[in-house]
Amino acid sequence: MLKVQNLTKEYNSGSKALRVLDDVSFEVTAGETLAIVGSSGSGKTTLLGLCAGLDRATSGSVELNGVSLDSLNEDERSALRNEHVGFIFQNFQLIPTLTALENVMVPLELRGEKNAAERSMELLRKVGLADRYDHYPTQLSGGEQQRVSLARAFSNRPKILFADEPTGNLDEETSQTVEDLIFELNKASGTTLVLVTHDLDLAAKTQKVIRLKGGRVISNAEVKV
Repeated sequence: MLKVQNLTKEYNSGSKALRVLDDVSFEVTAGETLAIVGSSGSGKTTLLGLCAGLDRATSGSVELNGVSLDSLNEDERSALRNEHVGFIFQNFQLIPTLTALENVMVPLELRGEKNAAERSMELLRKVGLADRYDHYPTQLSGGEQQRVSLARAFSNRPKILFADEPTGNLDEETSQTVEDLIFELNKASGTTLVLVTHDLDLAAKTQKVIRLKGGRVISNAEVKV
């Protein structure tokens, strides 16, 4: 489902190049769950963005669902994401002028699906927010906003879900609720999950854990202990 080979990312910093990722390689098969861990500045979020085709690597390659992202232009990568990828972000990234239901419907409407409202309400029920469908993001708690984000992420039946610090802005109790929902929905859908987290307890729930330090992979545990 995801194959990363010799991935390197550099940014120009004044007169010299700043290397954020250095020769990173790993694979995730369909249905697997993977956590990418490491301290702040280790390159976790940069790696996630490259895997999802949100940015281009300096060198190396990313293959997503059998398609090389390096060979696609921006529109083609966007179309691939809309077709196969779901996202969950630390800061929720809900559209403030849309209700919870409308936010979940966005990916489906972009695909032109006719049963967008029905599918979206079903997902809001699964995350326990059917009674809040007509509320705007500002009327929802952080945990409720993240559950809306989770429903939206699964709305287009993604083959792979990328989660960037999905519980980073939540308290411990709310984090547990969101974590449980992520793994429940993921298992029910057979989705591949790749998450970035500094929470080692959350990482321990996945089947594989990659640890980054200074942009390099310092450990790659194929099987969770």
